[in-house]
Amino acid sequence: MEIAAIQTRGLTRQFGELTAVENVAFSVAPGQFFGFLGPNGAGKSTTIKMLTGLLEPSAGTIEILGQPFHASSLDLKRQIGVVPEGMALLGRLTATEYLSFVGRMYGLDHDTANRRAGELLEFMQLANEGRKLVTDFSHGMQKKLALAAAVIHGPKLLFLDEPFEGVDAIAAGMLKTMLQGMIQRGATIFLTTHVLEIVERLCSHVAIISRGQLVANGSLEELRVGVASTLPGAEADQKLTLEEIFLSIVGAGGTEPTQELSWLA
Repeated sequence: MEIAAIQTRGLTRQFGELTAVENVAFSVAPGQFFGFLGPNGAGKSTTIKMLTGLLEPSAGTIEILGQPFHASSLDLKRQIGVVPEGMALLGRLTATEYLSFVGRMYGLDHDTANRRAGELLEFMQLANEGRKLVTDFSHGMQKKLALAAAVIHGPKLLFLDEPFEGVDAIAAGMLKTMLQGMIQRGATIFLTTHVLEIVERLCSHVAIISRGQLVANGSLEELRVGVASTLPGAEADQKLTLEEIFLSIVGAGGTEPTQELSWLA
């Protein structure tokens, strides 16, 4: 039996009276490009924080690469990479210093960390910015640096929270090529983004969370067939876009705004 790259059971997180994530269970196979979607406030970032050890679940279990995962699971954390929502870069370091520091924290020796830092800056088209302080980088440049830091140690599992936000089209194309190369070499990628076209192009499997609960999970083709079967007049094999699938599942499909703004009408 194949060991899942990610396995959750009954995953729940509460903040006082608020239940942000409730009883979420899914599995991500090794080598999968997995899209995790949901409206704003649905629980996506909270789920990623639990899966990467930044938050402890209120209930439920997580297994990463076949092993129980907790916030203190340092050996497992060395096998994953993360581009978090807020990036959390060290702004008073140069790009070279930052990548070398991150590489050392992941256990790379000094020479390997420095060599990979240089290669990543070249690949990310940041080689001429290596001595500039990170705080002086544009938002898009910081995104590319955060992704470089997430892969410097060659992770088996990569978590990406809105990795293409603020990145120009040329850089986005380059990053997509890199991520697809990682998949071909056997890595697993867990992606959350609001840009559904990117998910449709890159991901083989998708889960959708709404109001803290998982409402859909499967391959894109499985979701297409399932949604098409519920739409009046639609054929079961109809090529629905991911946007149509998403809007139908989260309850916004085919609806019109109920309120108009008088000064825009």
